Amino acid sequence: MQGENLTTWSFFFLEGFSRYPKLEIVLFVFSLGMYLITILGNSTLILITILEPRLQTPMYLFLGNLSFMDVCYTSASIPTLLVNLLSSQKTIIFSGCAVQMYLSLAMGSVECVLLAVMAYDRYVAICNPLRYPIVMNRQVCVQMATVSWVTGCLTALLETSFALQIPLCGNLINHFTCEILAVLKLACTSSLLMDLTMLVVSVLLLPVPMLLICISYVFILSTILRISSAEGRSKAFSTCGAHLTVVILYYGAALSMYLKPSSSSSEVDKIISLLYGMLTPMLNPIIYSLRNKEVKDAMKKLLGKMSLHQTHENL
Repeated sequence: MQGENLTTWSFFFLEGFSRYPKLEIVLFVFSLGMYLITILGNSTLILITILEPRLQTPMYLFLGNLSFMDVCYTSASIPTLLVNLLSSQKTIIFSGCAVQMYLSLAMGSVECVLLAVMAYDRYVAICNPLRYPIVMNRQVCVQMATVSWVTGCLTALLETSFALQIPLCGNLINHFTCEILAVLKLACTSSLLMDLTMLVVSVLLLPVPMLLICISYVFILSTILRISSAEGRSKAFSTCGAHLTVVILYYGAALSMYLKPSSSSSEVDKIISLLYGMLTPMLNPIIYSLRNKEVKDAMKKLLGKMSLHQTHENL
């Protein structure tokens, strides 16, 4: 069959979970609930990191970026999933597919780099506390966050540009979004350049940041174990526990999706994508709030102000 570039298709069919029609309503309710929790939780976290003076620190600057990225990531794919779960015509136009592919790649790449940056921040805070205000000053933090965004957006642009040039032999995507690996399965021929690009980007944005995170935590753990007081060790562990939990969830799903054998089941791919694209962004604000007294106090303060404002309006 004569292959066509991705740009020659005006729309695509998303197979999604159409093989299980009885489950689509359940998946709709489940996905909608998780999406609303994700938006509410991350938006609240962004708001309090901006409004609360005590949270104007490097850790919360990076956390605000992480929350904003999670909102963008889920909003790029979940609304389409929700519409298609209730629709008999599960389609997406070309421009929507291209934007969805780019945003999912960009936000995922940004998170990889940002989690490594946050690990370095915790390393400096625990291993070099006296130098922390100097090393992690406002200018450095903004530069590190900017590098995370630029790196993620540029690598995603590179991957998406190559994907748009590959000849495709169909427009039925066996996925619930325009996920790049699902789109590439429609390729008429293999592309050495695309395969090489995907491999290099996957190595640079998955194992390399993960290695840096592991190195940071080796030094962090070594320093914590040398703390004499149990209270000091507990406090040090609590500042790292949330970040480490998020790292395990995120990299576990990401490594499973991008470094697995190409012959693996498409249904498994979809389940991993749901975990990767919905569960982690939803849990991030919860994980960072549960054992964080500063965040919980800031939330109570914000809710108190909103309640007081509503009372004054009613009067």
